[in-house]
Amino acid sequence: MSKKTKESLRSARWFEPDDLRSFGHRSRAMQMGYGPEDWSGKPVIAIVNTWSDINPCHTHFKQRVEDVKRGILQAGGLPIELPAISLSETYVKPTTMLYRNMLAMETEELIRSHPIDGAVLMGGCDKTTPGLVMGALSAGLPFVYLPAGPMLRGNWKGKVLGSGSDAWKYWDERRAGNISEAQWLEVEGGIARSHGTCMTMGTAATMMGIAEALGLTLPGASSIPAADASHPRMAAACGRRIVEMVWEDLTPAKILNKTSFLNAINAAMAMGCSTNAIIHLIAMSRRAGTECTVSLEDFDLASRKVPVIANIRPSGDQYLMEDFYYAGGMPALLKQMGSHLNLSAMTVTGKTIGENIQNAEVHNEDVIRPLSNAIYQEGALAVLKGNIAPGGAVIKPSACAEKFLKHTGPALVFDSYPEMKKAIEDENLDVTENHILVLRNAGPKGGPGMPEWGMLPIPVKLVKQGVRDMLRLSDARMSGTSYGACILHASPESYIGGPLALIKTGDLITVDVPNRKIHLEISDEELAHRKAKWTPPVPQYERGYGWMFSQHILQAEDGCDFDFLETGFGKPVPEPDIF
Repeated sequence: MSKKTKESLRSARWFEPDDLRSFGHRSRAMQMGYGPEDWSGKPVIAIVNTWSDINPCHTHFKQRVEDVKRGILQAGGLPIELPAISLSETYVKPTTMLYRNMLAMETEELIRSHPIDGAVLMGGCDKTTPGLVMGALSAGLPFVYLPAGPMLRGNWKGKVLGSGSDAWKYWDERRAGNISEAQWLEVEGGIARSHGTCMTMGTAATMMGIAEALGLTLPGASSIPAADASHPRMAAACGRRIVEMVWEDLTPAKILNKTSFLNAINAAMAMGCSTNAIIHLIAMSRRAGTECTVSLEDFDLASRKVPVIANIRPSGDQYLMEDFYYAGGMPALLKQMGSHLNLSAMTVTGKTIGENIQNAEVHNEDVIRPLSNAIYQEGALAVLKGNIAPGGAVIKPSACAEKFLKHTGPALVFDSYPEMKKAIEDENLDVTENHILVLRNAGPKGGPGMPEWGMLPIPVKLVKQGVRDMLRLSDARMSGTSYGACILHASPESYIGGPLALIKTGDLITVDVPNRKIHLEISDEELAHRKAKWTPPVPQYERGYGWMFSQHILQAEDGCDFDFLETGFGKPVPEPDIF
């Protein structure tokens, strides 16, 4: 492996020349209290920190950044903290997905424009993992991803609560009149007990695990609870390792290939991953280069052969991410499913994934099951296609009632979320458990930003009858903590005239998950007639970032990146001029 010299450090372009411009760089560094001994001949490491006062997943990052700095200094580097947009899943509206690509752009440009030799990326809240990684892949410098880690288990009257999943569960009980307001407030106060991400196998845990399966984290880093003392030690280790990676010139191009992404897909299936994994992993692969790109077909192929072995809610029925960590975490899961991995794939450690997990052990085989005792025999996700979704749609069969995997029922169509929300609270709504609720205008352009509206609430009329699941179809996403028979990401989206825009209430829809089909039971001629009469909606934005988003966002099956950010769009961006 090639080694960097002091003279070939990227940061040396800023600090070492004997000219007026470098004089300015050095003098301004001295203005901040640094001296030549801080930068001369040392790697400068960016710490891209997504901390903010309104992101509970990243509350601990204020301290963790100091832990990372400690590690960088121990290894002989110079740490530079660069704040980036925080993307708090709970608070950012209309959806953080609207801004994932903004974080990717910011990360890429922060790294490229500063005197940086490598980076530690601090993320965890849903869109921060893909956003940070996408940007860093485009920048091309060595980096390590530092996962925020899951929060501790929730608790209510001795019952274990899982973020998201139990919110939906107990809200339906509240709507049914089975839980009082006082009890609901107790759940509210007990469901999130520490800093860190959702502790179910939602999007945050999924994407942190995927980052590890890709080889972009230190071994075991993705599973450590945020509040555990191992977490700051891991943070310092990230700081030490990135300095070594700079000297080794271990760039992402030397780590990632198509095999890396296929490994990540297989690991995602074994985890019982969030449906959002598809969009993010496709986008990340397309940033890594055309030779790395994965597709919906790769996910569906994996779903046919890789069982779900992580018994973590919502696919599992009992355990949470804290239990997953105690059972051995991500290294143990990768070891357990090793026959579905290419163990020669490289990682940020400079070793292969096989070498990293060689000594991993499973400490609880009910939490991390053997392949022979999976909780679901096929993978967590399935890709459906048909005249409703020629570009594909996604369902999580491991987290829905089996009876809905083959079903024909009449559509009940809603054109907006407010319309749907009002209707489902109407106790006189003409709806049965056999209906398929359809929400449209909720895709990448229509949402805007493809919000997590796909887990449509069960109509209150049915909730009071004891119904807790039914088929739902939309071009939206749903939270990875959600569950139920939800068909998502229908593409092309209805806002641009996709077939979802042409469904009428009462139309029969057939869903056949085993055969991967979804079909609107009308003739091709009738579908074409409806298409001819369709008129485009009024544009969402006429200025600003939203306008740019609307002009350049790709559809779900292509990862919802901006077209101009993908690797294949144009020539690589050169190093910045320094004059």
